[in-house]
Amino acid sequence: MMACNVNVILQQGKFATSSRKWQSFPPHCYKANIISSIAIGPSRLPQSPSKLVFHEKERPSLSNEKFGIYGGKFVPETLISSLTKLDYEFNSALHDPQFQMELGVALRDYVGRETPLYFAQRLTDHYKNNNRGIGPDIYLKREDLNHGGAHKINNAFAQAMLAKRMDCKNIVAATGAGQHGIATAAACAKLSLDCTIFIGSLDMERQPSNVLLMKHLGAKIKSAKGSFKDAVSEGIRYWVNNLDSTYFLAGAAVGPHPCPTMVREFQSVIGKETRKQAMEKWGGKPDVLVACVGSGSNALGLFHEFIQDQDVRLIGVEAGGTGLDLDKHSATMARGQVGVYHGAMSYLLQDDEGQIIGPHSIGVGLEYPGVSPELSFLKDIGRAEFSTVNDEQTLDAYKRLCKLEGIIPALEASHALAFLDKLCSTLKDGEKVVVNLSGRGDKDAATVFNHLYP
Repeated sequence: MMACNVNVILQQGKFATSSRKWQSFPPHCYKANIISSIAIGPSRLPQSPSKLVFHEKERPSLSNEKFGIYGGKFVPETLISSLTKLDYEFNSALHDPQFQMELGVALRDYVGRETPLYFAQRLTDHYKNNNRGIGPDIYLKREDLNHGGAHKINNAFAQAMLAKRMDCKNIVAATGAGQHGIATAAACAKLSLDCTIFIGSLDMERQPSNVLLMKHLGAKIKSAKGSFKDAVSEGIRYWVNNLDSTYFLAGAAVGPHPCPTMVREFQSVIGKETRKQAMEKWGGKPDVLVACVGSGSNALGLFHEFIQDQDVRLIGVEAGGTGLDLDKHSATMARGQVGVYHGAMSYLLQDDEGQIIGPHSIGVGLEYPGVSPELSFLKDIGRAEFSTVNDEQTLDAYKRLCKLEGIIPALEASHALAFLDKLCSTLKDGEKVVVNLSGRGDKDAATVFNHLYP
C-alpha cells in the first residue's frame, strides 16, 4: 500500500494529486494522506452519485457522514453507490422493530449481555492505600465476558445480521489482535454466512491462538504482509473486487462513511448499559469513563451515551509504546496530524512527506495509524481527553489486575487500566470511575511471559 504525497495550497484550500489536477480540500488541513490503490484510493475527491440504487420515492434520511471536518467518503466513485446503499440499509434496520427485536435477543442469548459493571474492591483499595486512604471507586465494564472474549461481538453480530438482510452471503473482515476475526467468524457460523478474514503476517505470529480459533469457527484465513493496517487494505481491496456478492464487515470505527457510524452505533450498547447499571448501583452517573484507544470502537461504545453529559469526563488512553520520541508508538491523538487514510479524514500518524508512520504497541489491537473521525472531532472540541501509557506501564497494569482481582485483561484494555496510576490521585474520595475492560487476556499470556522472562 502506497500513500501519494499531496501538495497543499492552504490559502486556496486545494490540493494537487500526482496527476497535478487541483481538487477542493479543507483549507485548514496542513497535509492529507490519500491512499493510492484500487481498494480505497481516490485520485480526486468523490462526487455525489448521479443515481442511487433505490427509487427516489424510497430515498431514506441518511446518517451524518461528517464529524466537523472529519469522516467523509474519500473513495473511488465506483464505491459511492454501494456505500449509499449500505447507509440506507443501516438506517432502515435501526428503525425496524423486527430487526431490533432479533438483535436484542441475540445480544442477550448468544452474546451474553448485559455484561456486569463490576466493583473492583481490591484495585480500589490499592490506589486508596497509595494516597492516604483517598481515591475513587473503580468499576470495570466487563466486556471480556462476552461470547468470544471481547466487545467486538456486539458490532460483528449486528453487522452480520445486516449483511443477511441485504442478501450478502459472503463476509470479509480484517483483524489485528484477532478478536474481531473471532467475533465475525462466530457470527457467520451462527447465521450460515461464508467468512473470509484478513490478518497481517506479523499479527498471525503474535496471536496464533486466535488464528486457530477463527479456523475452528469455519473462517478462511488470508495473510496480508505486515500488520493490521495492511490487513484492512487487503480486506477492502477484496471487497471492492467483489462488490456484488460481498459485505465488508468493519470492526474498527474507521473507514468511509457509514462504517464508523455503524460500528459506534452497534457498540453503544456498552454505554447504555453502563448508565442503567450506574443508576442501579449508586443512583447516579459515572464521574469518569476510561477506555483504551486504537481505532476507537470500544471507547466510542462506552463514551457515546454520555457525550451530552458534560459532567462526565471521557478519557481515551493511547499506546505510548516504547516512547513517543522514538516513533515506536500508536499515539495518533498525541502525535498525529490531520490526513486521509482508508477512505476517511481523521488524525493520522504520518511524516513530513505525508507518508504513514508504522504504529507500535505491545497490545496488537491498538496498532493502527489512524483513529475514529468522531473521536478526532471530540478531541478538537475538548469534549474528550486523551493520554498515553507505555508498554511497561501496560504490563504492570496487566499483572496488577491479575493479582488483585483474579481477572486477566487483554493488553489493549490494560492500557486503560494503566492510566489509573495517573488518574486516581487527582480525584476526590468516592468519585466513580468506569474502565472499559474491552477484552480478556488469554491471547496475551505468552506475550506477557516473554516480556517478563526474556
